[in-house]
Amino acid sequence: MSNEILGLLALGVLFAVIFIGFPIAFTLGAVALGTGWIALGPVVFDLAVLQTYSVMKDTVLAAIPFFLFMGFLLEQSGIMERLFTGIQQLLSGLNGSLYLAVLITATIFAAATGIVGSSVTLLGVMAGPSMIKSGYDPKMSAGAITAGGTLGILIPPSVMLIVMGPVVGVPATDLFAAAVLPGLLLSGLFISWTLVRCWINPALGPALPPEMRPASLWPVVLDLMVGVLPVVTVILATLGVILAGIATPTDAGAVGCAATFLLVVGSGRLTWPRLRRAGLATLEISSMILLLVTSSNLFGSVFSRLGSADFLAQGLTSLALPPMMMLLVILALIFVLGWPLEWVPIVLIVVPIALPIVTAAGIDLLWFSTLVAVTLQTAWLSPPVALSAYFLKGVVPQWSLKDIYAGMVQFMVLQLLAVGILLMFPKLVTWLPSVN
Repeated sequence: MSNEILGLLALGVLFAVIFIGFPIAFTLGAVALGTGWIALGPVVFDLAVLQTYSVMKDTVLAAIPFFLFMGFLLEQSGIMERLFTGIQQLLSGLNGSLYLAVLITATIFAAATGIVGSSVTLLGVMAGPSMIKSGYDPKMSAGAITAGGTLGILIPPSVMLIVMGPVVGVPATDLFAAAVLPGLLLSGLFISWTLVRCWINPALGPALPPEMRPASLWPVVLDLMVGVLPVVTVILATLGVILAGIATPTDAGAVGCAATFLLVVGSGRLTWPRLRRAGLATLEISSMILLLVTSSNLFGSVFSRLGSADFLAQGLTSLALPPMMMLLVILALIFVLGWPLEWVPIVLIVVPIALPIVTAAGIDLLWFSTLVAVTLQTAWLSPPVALSAYFLKGVVPQWSLKDIYAGMVQFMVLQLLAVGILLMFPKLVTWLPSVN
């Protein structure tokens, strides 16, 4: 058996074992070491050491724990609940006001954390009881919460984009800039959809009853300004210095994390148990992601050394498909794989395999990376494996999985529409990075 075929066989074994349910990081490492030992001998252990050190020395990846800690601090401190309540009260007389409050809060929270599970869970805890009490449609409510929660995977500072940068060879700052307009496009589509539906059929999201409305809007506005505006300012300032090229994601993440910590402490909402939970959650998620990056780098180096990546790329390019058709095939494959798999193995395994094909077709890597991110976000809402449904069901048990799935599907269609818009108008991705 040739080395190229052995590498493809290892890839098939890898996906089969992951689908069974084995831990991805350890499976990646075991398959890489086993295949490398067969084909390359003891040199595979040298590769393992080199790949581990390369991850340890990558300063961009150091931004991951900073942004995660910022997000978990906000989650534990109760400030996001305050933001949601304030927006809810401010828009209380509008049909669909709770949908609007959920999606605005989700968009702001997405700029603080890239963890979808955290976002969906927090939004469900905040909004679920109010939506049930106000007689909101369960399907639309579940769709708004799950779709809003997935914005964190795209809107910078997205952890996924930080990981994707070294994989595709594009600076994380460029990926952040490229994702801003697509993220706002998705948020705008979600908000427009819910408001138009409620305008056509007010029963889907009636205005809050008088007893739930504030007697005066001024205290609500004051509460938002005093309690939430400083934190939102820190988040936007952190993104601003990154997008302007003033600071690296790691430097900006460290400063933003420290500023958020001081603001949350100053608000009096942070206790030692909450700080401890935020720290442990940051440690757990950061360790998981970095271990996955190390294992996938090892697998990728073995796969490339065997010549399997070039073999696969040459086979696909020999089909002589037009570049756009090739891009659609790759995005469709990523969309389907996103149903059973999380974004980490797709970004670290599938994207590197597709990269030579994309490069050979002359497709802009910045545009490609953003399309992959939006497509992966879509997969979070694709039944029957969509994890967002189970996160939401866990905190709002009154809603059936059937209703949650039905709600997610309509927002998944909106996300596919966004992918189509980005395919037709690449400038939505490439314009902001070019300004820098």
